[in-house]
Amino acid sequence: MEEFKIATANDIEELLPLVNSAYRGENSKKGWTTEANIIEGDSRTDVSSLLTMMNDENAIILTYRNNNELQGCVYLQKQDEKLYLGMLSVNPEIQGGGIGKKLLRAAEEHAKNMHCDVITMTVISVRHELIAWYERNGYKDTGKRKPFPDDEKFGKPVQPLTFIVLEKQIQ
Repeated sequence: MEEFKIATANDIEELLPLVNSAYRGENSKKGWTTEANIIEGDSRTDVSSLLTMMNDENAIILTYRNNNELQGCVYLQKQDEKLYLGMLSVNPEIQGGGIGKKLLRAAEEHAKNMHCDVITMTVISVRHELIAWYERNGYKDTGKRKPFPDDEKFGKPVQPLTFIVLEKQIQ
């Protein structure tokens, strides 16, 4: 049985390894969303960051479970009239099975409920496959760029990195 639910602090024990394994470390290489080849370090997030996200009154972490097993999540934060989408994570062992698309659709529903007509996100510019996937799902490059954070907390880039800003108009 599929279920979408807003994460709470009780979910952190499951969320932390899911998010980190989707992006970093050896396990991430089982999926196609890995950043392990461009950013050193095994951790994409930590308990403190997840708690900060959960405690933001304008944000949620939406989880996706199938048969009570946490398989994916996405961070959604209302920023004025836009909804910021980040940390879209799917268990790397089952990526490519449509969970990411389900999370995108759920994010669009959340945007509508929050009276946002645009979803915005940042993606590392060298993640060409990921950018193409978002574009196939209706997101467009705005032409805006943002610097990658110069903070070891986010990992150590092995090359210069920037973010591109993608957006999608919600009907």
